[in-house]
Amino acid sequence: MVPGDIVGLVIAALGGAAIGVERQWSGHADGPHARLGGIRTFTLLGLTAGLAGWLWTLGVTWLAVVLVGGGVGLVIAAYVQASHADIDATTEVAALVVLAAGVLAGIGQVQIASGIIAVTSVLLVEKSRLHGWVARIADRDLRAAARFGVMALVVLPLLPQGPFGPLGGVRPRELWALVLFFSGLSFLGHLLRKGVGPGQGYLFSGLAGGLLSSTNVTWTFSRLSRAEPSLARPLAFGAVAANAVLYPRVLTVTAVLNAPLVPVLARYLAAPALVALGIALAGALAARRDAAGPATSDEANPLQLRSALQMAVLFQGVLMLVHLARITQGSAGVYASAAVLGLTDVDALTLSMARDVAQAISLETAARAIAIGVLANTGMKTAMAVVFGATTFRMIAGGALVAMAMALGAVLTL
Repeated sequence: MVPGDIVGLVIAALGGAAIGVERQWSGHADGPHARLGGIRTFTLLGLTAGLAGWLWTLGVTWLAVVLVGGGVGLVIAAYVQASHADIDATTEVAALVVLAAGVLAGIGQVQIASGIIAVTSVLLVEKSRLHGWVARIADRDLRAAARFGVMALVVLPLLPQGPFGPLGGVRPRELWALVLFFSGLSFLGHLLRKGVGPGQGYLFSGLAGGLLSSTNVTWTFSRLSRAEPSLARPLAFGAVAANAVLYPRVLTVTAVLNAPLVPVLARYLAAPALVALGIALAGALAARRDAAGPATSDEANPLQLRSALQMAVLFQGVLMLVHLARITQGSAGVYASAAVLGLTDVDALTLSMARDVAQAISLETAARAIAIGVLANTGMKTAMAVVFGATTFRMIAGGALVAMAMALGAVLTL
């Protein structure tokens, strides 16, 4: 037996022990309603499965099958016996997972086996929290999740790849993938708002809203600060938090479409991102959180499907315009269009640059164009904060946006 085989057996046994400890600790291994077993039983199950996997690698398949089959038979018999009083099968299913993970460890797949055991342990330990989370799921959230599943698993595979038409063409599958991406971001923001609760204040509301649109958050919070001057400070830090999310969101969109562009673009966005993050953290530490925050998206529609479809249509139009500017005016036309498009939508700009310009011209040109668009967008949001916000909001949010713009402008200049 080589050292690698010994490691696999040890991992198999320790995995079983980890699950067994949780079952023993939670009271499922003792008392009148005891289930399959505790730490000793699960440790032996893991070791048995590990031995089965090791024997399989040696070619002794018949004995490996007998060992695993015996373990499965034991689990089935235990459930049949216990189901007369309780139909809960968590312990027995956990035992089957231990057997599967043990076999994987025995054949040398120790990383996968360890990951399976870790996830299983978390699911068992966090039982009450998971049940509480499920109980809080609203009917509209469940429907939204089901719709998203249909959109991703049924509609997406049926769409053709393309391209179809002039000016770079239309790619239906890629456009629908973008619809899924932005719907998913909207849904994530909705769940974050529900998860942190209303008591966490405008800072977390801004963070969640920034996943969808930092511009909308800045606009909404600036107007609300004028209507409610006493809330101007937390609203300002919420707007800063939303703008701090812009930079990782742009990098995430870029990574989805063109991963090699990410490190080039990160050189431009790192400085303003650090400025935004620093000010947002200062707000988290110093600002008094308000009792509630306004919704920054339509709560009746967590997926924001209409907005996602509009984004896809806008992206296709932007892509064609940028393609036309590139073939007629070169890099100068790309930069000019980036500055204009950044005033309206950074995401559509990022998508078009990452897919078209980065491949047709260069990564550096695409990264610089995105940075120019982000700078234009930051300037527009600064104007929103100054014109529509209360005095305190102007000082905090407007000042932060000016600092971000100066940091980005300095990087572009240098």
